Amino acid sequence: MDAEILGPIKAEYGVARELQGCHTAVVEGYVVEGHVPADLIHKMLEERPAITGLAVPGMPAGAPGMEGPNPQPYNVIAFEKNGKASVYARR
Repeated sequence: MDAEILGPIKAEYGVARELQGCHTAVVEGYVVEGHVPADLIHKMLEERPAITGLAVPGMPAGAPGMEGPNPQPYNVIAFEKNGKASVYARR
């Protein structure tokens, strides 16, 4: 979708510019931004942490949907609407 449309949606859900990926979803009240691995989404939904959501900024090689011959390590970031962010998992 067009950045003009997604920008306001990302802002509404508290996704800071530096955390933005190419997809935004809301799952059971949590924001899932970018290519977040499914097992980590399930973990978040089971544990119900006090966060706004999870993000994989950009489109890192090796993330789900971005598989290829040269995967790179990447971080999955837990974030809050107030801007606080921390590494939730490393892949």
